[in-house]
Amino acid sequence: MNSKMRSNADAVRAMFTRIADRYDLMNSLMTGGRHHAWRRRVAAAAAGVPAGPVLDLATGTADLAIAVRAREPARFVAGADFSERMLRVGAAKLAARRVTRVRLLAADALGLPFRDGAFACVMSAFLLRNLEDLERGLQEMRRVTMKGGRVVTLDIVSPQVPVWGALFGAYFNRVVPLIGAFVAGDRQAYTYLPQSVERFVTPAELAQMMEKAGLREVSYHRLGLGTIAVHAGVV
Repeated sequence: MNSKMRSNADAVRAMFTRIADRYDLMNSLMTGGRHHAWRRRVAAAAAGVPAGPVLDLATGTADLAIAVRAREPARFVAGADFSERMLRVGAAKLAARRVTRVRLLAADALGLPFRDGAFACVMSAFLLRNLEDLERGLQEMRRVTMKGGRVVTLDIVSPQVPVWGALFGAYFNRVVPLIGAFVAGDRQAYTYLPQSVERFVTPAELAQMMEKAGLREVSYHRLGLGTIAVHAGVV
């Protein structure tokens, strides 16, 4: 990673560290609580994959890891994130809810500290828009997924319907930063959020990138009135 990309990655890490304590509350306010249902849809993708552990990449405060454990009680889940503050908040949540068989660790999505084929399923929620090198990130996700396993991603995308797209844009660009300033005390972080969506690839483009990274049977569907996309591919 060159110096500019490293600087940008460090800035994103610092941003998530700043908002870690209010991250869950902000997610609930911005989505009306729907983010939990979206994570459950991703967790459901672990069903039917080979026996083995699941990796929740960019686990944040561990909501997706918790959803996987609730649906797949026999699975061990590794939750990786590059913000240690996020991991501390997640660890406290796991302890409070007495969730077992989840291990949280610090890791960079562009250079995962795992052997090839270590996981039966690699999944992420709201990660891909934040990667400095999306192609490399997808390659790393595929690399650590075993043959016959699955890569599943969840992210925010721009809706296709013109009128709804304009309304969503107004909400995301004007209202969300105000909520972020009031609730999280960080307008900058929640100004970055809509900007990251605007420059992100389309769902169709992401599907093509996943295929290029070596995934097969790639598919996607939209949720949240077209503002959320769930992609899945097989190794």
